[in-house]
Amino acid sequence: MTKPPAAVNTRFNTTLLRVLLVEDEVLFARAVAKRLQKAGYECEHAETIADGRAIAKQFQPDMALLDMRLPDGNGLDLLAEFISQGISVIVMTAYGELNDAVNAMKLGAIDYLKKPIDLEELLLIVEKAEGATKLKTHLDYSRQRNAHEAEGVEMLGESPAIASVKMQVKRIAQLVAIGDAVPPTVLINGETGTGKDVVARLLHQMCEQNDRPFVHVDCASLPSELIESELFGHEKGAFTSAQGQRVGLIEAAEDGTLFLDEVGELPLALQAKLLNVLERRMVRRVGSTKERPVLARFVAATNRDLHAMVLEGRFRSDLYYRLNVLNIMMPPLRERGDDVVLLSRHFATQTERRYGLPKRYFSHEAMQLLRRYNWPGNVRELRHQISRAVLLSSGVEVTADDLALAIQPTQFHTNVEPLDIRPAPQAPSLVTLDSAEKMLIENSLKQSGNNVSEAARLLGITRMAMRYRMEKHGIKS
Repeated sequence: MTKPPAAVNTRFNTTLLRVLLVEDEVLFARAVAKRLQKAGYECEHAETIADGRAIAKQFQPDMALLDMRLPDGNGLDLLAEFISQGISVIVMTAYGELNDAVNAMKLGAIDYLKKPIDLEELLLIVEKAEGATKLKTHLDYSRQRNAHEAEGVEMLGESPAIASVKMQVKRIAQLVAIGDAVPPTVLINGETGTGKDVVARLLHQMCEQNDRPFVHVDCASLPSELIESELFGHEKGAFTSAQGQRVGLIEAAEDGTLFLDEVGELPLALQAKLLNVLERRMVRRVGSTKERPVLARFVAATNRDLHAMVLEGRFRSDLYYRLNVLNIMMPPLRERGDDVVLLSRHFATQTERRYGLPKRYFSHEAMQLLRRYNWPGNVRELRHQISRAVLLSSGVEVTADDLALAIQPTQFHTNVEPLDIRPAPQAPSLVTLDSAEKMLIENSLKQSGNNVSEAARLLGITRMAMRYRMEKHGIKS
């Protein structure tokens, strides 16, 4: 069947990607479809395998989001058919069905998600899948997932440490290769949670090739049995489960940016192949005799001491020196001074918007606590703590108790007088974002007399969003 012409998104002047969602949980499916459409995708929904087959014939999707447990069978039955038709597949599975997900990956699925699924995480996976399969010609991987952040990634902070990083990024981005020269590789070092991925995206955004793909590869999360195929791609029949041709992530980056996150986790055998790509700027798919040129900028990041790993024989010295041409060191949050205040207000605003909450203010004690805490988890920990505090605060003021930071005397900065702050209660320190959200939903239902529409109004969200979150947490009205 000839594929009908796809719709055009006039805002971004790109062809809309067609996504088929095969999911029998109707409320969840509606929420997914609405989020994908908001992000600029064309979406159709099927509740059964039979409907999925029928709709796929007419809709001709580029990608499918496929549930593993459907009323008329196992999603694996539909997976092979979709892949044979050239449809990229992302599978969705419950925690107890991870074996299905592993089997799906072996059969050619490009990724999987565990339920309950966060819509923003799902959207990120879909965007990454676009780059991995080259389904769109002009992608902007720096575009933020939320509409109000569409202008691109931003590195927040005014401290000297972060100002130095911004200056380095700007200088590197301005380097232009002449003739056959290729962009120099960049290695970003820093503790977990410092924002190394933000630096990589900012570097891509500031380069002349910012309209090219930005492909993020998390080396730590790639399954060991699939890592070679994921990076280098494979030809049909290259191994038992290779039922079709697959473009590797290195090749998918084209002349954009390939970001190798946690590069220190790559096995030694793969390190040798990666070194060959960097040296010769050629890549060969598994099972192929043909080499293809690689024009992408390589950016790697790690929280490990690669030099120490070289001395221990766990990382190739030649690859280390090849990656470490230009080095950017991300400072930990504890060395960024009052950036913690700026970031806290930013994350608080994000949470308020997401949950429709009134503006929150930090008490003087809370601000002092934020400044004094050592932040071992860096910006990632700060984002989590601020989101939780905003959700749990009983009023418009976020207090020190809401932050629930268990500070020890050794965690105080030596140049600041310690505050007399009583220890935070133990119970809140165990509260997660999921449990806080569940508590908010239960409280709103109680206040509204179990009226779902009224409860949704109290939380500032739509009835459909309320229903989705109730189903997510197993709350019955």
